[in-house]
Amino acid sequence: MPKPSDPFFATVFDLLLDAVCLVDAEGRFVFVSAGCEAIFGYPPAEMVGRRMIDLVAPEDRERTLEAAQRVMAGQAHLHFENRYVRKDGRLVDVMWSARWSEAQQLRVAVARDITERKRAESMQAATYAISEAAHGAEDLMALFQQVHQIIAGILPRPHVAIALLNEVSGLLDVPYCVDPQQTASRLPSAALEAFCAEVIACGQARVQHRRPPADAPPDAPPVSWLGVPLCSHNGVVGALVLKNHAAQGPCAEQDRELLQYVSTQVATAIERQRLRARLHHMAQYDHLTELPNRGLLQDRLRSAIARARREGRFLSLLYLDLDDFKQVNDTWGHAVGDHLLRAFAQRLRQAVRASDTVARLGGDEFVVLLESTQHREGNLVAAQKVHQAFVDPFNLDGRTLRVQPSIGVAHHPEHGEDEHQLLRHADHAMYAMKRGRGRN
Repeated sequence: MPKPSDPFFATVFDLLLDAVCLVDAEGRFVFVSAGCEAIFGYPPAEMVGRRMIDLVAPEDRERTLEAAQRVMAGQAHLHFENRYVRKDGRLVDVMWSARWSEAQQLRVAVARDITERKRAESMQAATYAISEAAHGAEDLMALFQQVHQIIAGILPRPHVAIALLNEVSGLLDVPYCVDPQQTASRLPSAALEAFCAEVIACGQARVQHRRPPADAPPDAPPVSWLGVPLCSHNGVVGALVLKNHAAQGPCAEQDRELLQYVSTQVATAIERQRLRARLHHMAQYDHLTELPNRGLLQDRLRSAIARARREGRFLSLLYLDLDDFKQVNDTWGHAVGDHLLRAFAQRLRQAVRASDTVARLGGDEFVVLLESTQHREGNLVAAQKVHQAFVDPFNLDGRTLRVQPSIGVAHHPEHGEDEHQLLRHADHAMYAMKRGRGRN
């Protein structure tokens, strides 16, 4: 084998696109070709004499030393992959093929930069994982955590924040904001919220470079934020933001590409979850009054009966029907009738405890489910409060309407052991009151 000092030897290997290195038994570079500078960022003169292991990424040093021992034992090592720290601090993925020259007492190695290939593989795996997570997401917070873990696996960006616009109010909320360097608080800063609002308003990816806050340590590095809008078929619904410190290098174009793909998947998952929530709400709540409907009432009533049997609770049902409601519709029209039903539902909710259930069965029929852990008198007091709540008339668009409900009461277990028996008894009691007393 020619000696490393042979000019012809150096010239030939400097023509290769891959890097050629000779490392002695102590692990020091004794020769590197010109191609090394493109990979490691060091001119050959700065690499010769240095220990090879000092350039290896700390996480890969142990297995690199093990591989070097196998090569020095006479085993040719092909396609070994590890990571090196470039002169500028960036990580580079390298694939080595090496063998040991017993005569020269040198490791002869050829290195190839595979950073782009590894990045492409990581990107492909990450995008597939994000797509799977987005399509299978039942809970948005769980999805956000998965997305954060996937991004962290390929981008050195520890801080991830996701901001959403409220469907009803249009106000900005930041439900996910995690920075491992600030474990004491997961609340977004005002500056971060302002940046998210800016990304949403412009509807495009934005980068913002910021100095450390005034209360940061003196050696705190500056940071930059990369934000992309979360775009769905209904427009921009939020923003996804990454933060990185200056030591991690600036946000690259590949970062934007990945983040824009991620944002599309996240926005799709958000829309799907919101649609699912709307359908779930429509299936369980009355569209006019926003009260639980018959199906949800029966579910809650079954659960309440189980608690009453298990814990000795006292359970009562109030069945309410508005007196002369048909006359209101016939006289003032259905729009006024709907307005009255909404006002009646609101007053009924205000008359009971937050733990009680108020439901609309349909038409002008309502049910109140009362539970007490102490004694039945508590439910009777609540029923009397409901009755008193409708002594005052309703003022609807300048019209004064005096409408009161007839109320039937059923107690568990005297009037029924299951939800159907209790509802039937309370219904009959309500109609008996109407017939026997004319009106409540």
